[in-house]
Formats: sequence, structure tokens, C-alpha cells
Amino acid sequence: MMHDLGTKDHPPANAVVMAPREAYDFDYYAQRIADPELLVKSVAVRMVRMPLLAVPVGGTRRGGYFPVPCFCLGLAVRDVLQGQPGFWDLRLGSALYPEGEAVEWGERPPEFPPCPDADADSALGRFYGYSDAAIQQYTAARRARALITPASCSVFSFSPEQPPV
Repeated sequence: MMHDLGTKDHPPANAVVMAPREAYDFDYYAQRIADPELLVKSVAVRMVRMPLLAVPVGGTRRGGYFPVPCFCLGLAVRDVLQGQPGFWDLRLGSALYPEGEAVEWGERPPEFPPCPDADADSALGRFYGYSDAAIQQYTAARRARALITPASCSVFSFSPEQPPV
């Protein structure tokens, strides 16, 4: 974790707003967001070296978040988003990433159990303004991953009564 600005390994704690299409993940959102007009209102935020898209609240999108590697860079991202249309109630912390940092805006996301099901994934997808097709694709891929267990991938059959030799 990068928390000490005084160390030589910590990158400068600054962030720069750029045009939305400059974001490395612009196409990702363009393929998934329900309201394409939000892309026009989005901003690319560059911290360290890579610009990523920050999508404002609007239409069906009720909240947003921008993951950051540390609190220092979170403050910088929050500061550059301050005053941008659609980025209200900016805050540091993350309901989705309790072990990490993020800048969040808009409404707070709904809370779900640690292992959410497809209904929870769908509700969260709608909260963040993803299209129905994107939500269906995500939940189908997640279900497919859940069906693959270490035992189902093993070339050896395992039985507790007959452990491998």
C-alpha cells in the first residue's frame, strides 16, 4: 500500500481531468452503460499514468465510484471531481471495496451479503446504470465461474473415503 507521501516510491498525489475519450476504459463503459448520454458528461481522471473514466450520476445511474490505490490519491481524485456536474456528495471510502480505497459519489449503493446472488448483482448493476444486456452478460459469466470448482477442474477424482495416493 502507498500511504506515506514522504517515501520515494509514492507517486505524486495529483489527479488531472481529461476528455472522456482519453480514458483507457471508455469503450468498456460505452458497451455497457444504459444511458450513452452520460459518456458525454463523463471525465477521464489521470492519476499516476493511466486515465480512467469517471461516469456522473444521471438517468438510471444513481451512484458511481473510482477505485484509488491509497487515501492520498483519493483526496486528489475527489478534489478534481468537486464541482463537476453529476458528481455530488463526493466521499472517500467504499461500500464495494471495504479492503481498499475509492472515491464515491451520488447515492450510497445498496448493501448486500458478502456472497451476493444474481438478484443482488442485477440490483447493483441497475444502481450503477448498466444496461440490461450488460447485467445479463455479467450474471451469466459469474454463474459460469461459480460452476467451475477446483474439484471439477482436477484430472484426478477425489473422494474423502479414498484420498489420492
